[in-house]
Amino acid sequence: MLSKNDIKNIKSLEKKKFRDEKQLFVAEGHKLTDELMGILDCVLIAATKEWIGSHGYIAAERVETITPDELQRASLLRSPQDVLAVFRIPDDNTTMLQVASRNLVLALDGIQDPGNLGTIVRIADWFGIRDVFCSPDCADIYGPKAIQSTMGAIARVRLHYVDLPEAISALPSGTPVYGTFLDGENIYKRSLNGNGVIIMGNEGNGIRPSVGSLVKERLYIPCWPADAATSESLNVAAATAVICAEFRRRNI
Repeated sequence: MLSKNDIKNIKSLEKKKFRDEKQLFVAEGHKLTDELMGILDCVLIAATKEWIGSHGYIAAERVETITPDELQRASLLRSPQDVLAVFRIPDDNTTMLQVASRNLVLALDGIQDPGNLGTIVRIADWFGIRDVFCSPDCADIYGPKAIQSTMGAIARVRLHYVDLPEAISALPSGTPVYGTFLDGENIYKRSLNGNGVIIMGNEGNGIRPSVGSLVKERLYIPCWPADAATSESLNVAAATAVICAEFRRRNI
């Protein structure tokens, strides 16, 4: 059973201020909870007796059996599922300098939509990209919509909020830095490395000048056929999927 204070504390985690203060976030639903348990530190599981009964050992500091009505009152979602969990936000100090020389990493410049951010994390997970570096004004990955959109990929992908120009400038001069631009070169005709940084820009404004000036390879995803009347641009998450797929295809 959850107390009124428990529900108040869970509800407070809907706001970034309290997530930052308590270093906690909420995940809901069996798929997401099952993915995160055992990888991230779980503070609380609040679930129906059916969910608890379907699990053996539950890796959480506290487990509470609750009714659907209690779950409705505690949930941050419009349509609560059978389990709600509170996890600690992981503490990780990995820098871009440590990983970009050996691996492919994503850098997100001003991604505002939490659904896009969560989907990009899921795409990174699919294509084996383990580190995503975000500008401080990106959406918060630990917000309810973003965390649900990751579908558990956040268990395997590390997110870092950093000053992107500073992080990119600290890389060795030979590190490839790619960016997507409408006036870039056809990605299918360019050589692509298996390491370096791929920068994806804001949904409406693209990559800002302070970050774009550090790009060494300007890429473009062409429409098909080239002279067709088509949409102005791709959704940033869709574009990320196309680009990551092409990088991995080249390096199989």
